[in-house]
Amino acid sequence: MKDSHASMANIGKFRDRHVTADGQARASVPLSHPETLWFNTGTLCNITCANCYIESSPTNDALVYLTADEVEGYLDQLKTRDWPVHEIGFTGGEPFMNPQMTEMAERSLARGYEVLILTNAMQPMMRPRVQAGLKRLQENYGDKLTLRVSLDHYDPAHHDAERGAGSFARTLEGMDWLREQGIAMTVAGRTIWGESEEQARAGFAALYAARGYDIDAADPGRTVLFPEMDLSAEVPEITTACWGILDKSPEAVMCASSRMVVKRRGAARPAVLACTLLPYDPEFELGETLQEAERDVFLNHPHCAKFCVLGGASCSA
Repeated sequence: MKDSHASMANIGKFRDRHVTADGQARASVPLSHPETLWFNTGTLCNITCANCYIESSPTNDALVYLTADEVEGYLDQLKTRDWPVHEIGFTGGEPFMNPQMTEMAERSLARGYEVLILTNAMQPMMRPRVQAGLKRLQENYGDKLTLRVSLDHYDPAHHDAERGAGSFARTLEGMDWLREQGIAMTVAGRTIWGESEEQARAGFAALYAARGYDIDAADPGRTVLFPEMDLSAEVPEITTACWGILDKSPEAVMCASSRMVVKRRGAARPAVLACTLLPYDPEFELGETLQEAERDVFLNHPHCAKFCVLGGASCSA
């Protein structure tokens, strides 16, 4: 599986790592302040969503399960490389499909890191063994653990159109359980229905109030609203001159503060990627170690422009 830079709208663009289509120096981003290390626990998921950027499904194992020992190896590297990371993030697929998910979280929490787990809060999270593990983590590290629940929209019809009939109700069942355990929750929604951000946040606020969820709908870090990641849309290439034109610093871009570890099917060892949004593009694979992953990232992909530089995306809280 390979991400393609090209589309009819962007023909000729995003071909050269160092130079844009019109011959200007392409912008790059140094790892200036590492804050979050992400682990993709595997691309297997209990559902197939209509617009999943990583193509997770019950059959896609392009990224296989990481193990707790592999995660711990990178935690050791964090200490050796002296990265000032404060947060460990777990994404998928559905992380709770991985049988070692709670163990990976526990080892990270035991080292003093905050842990963020992205989940659809459905059946994999609701298995008794997983629930027991989450209760243990909450009891021992409650103030350090957050689950970000994928709730595409506050309206069941919109959410189910993306994730399948009945998925909204099953996700709320999981969120109700998390609420009862006192486990901190945030929400990841989407902005593909033509409403304003204010309307979307008001809708989420009403849902939270009705269900008794302690989530701030107005806080972009607690209710994260992601735009559609459309590779067919025309986007500008980001040159070194753009920083001044846009009045934006490279330090504000996601790859200045994070990296993601994945394990590809058939690979002997995990690899470190520049970006959580580009799991299949070989250009954004930086090596097997955190030391190799310290090099600059050239913004040679439409997502770099539309989603990160122009959209101000962040996968962290």
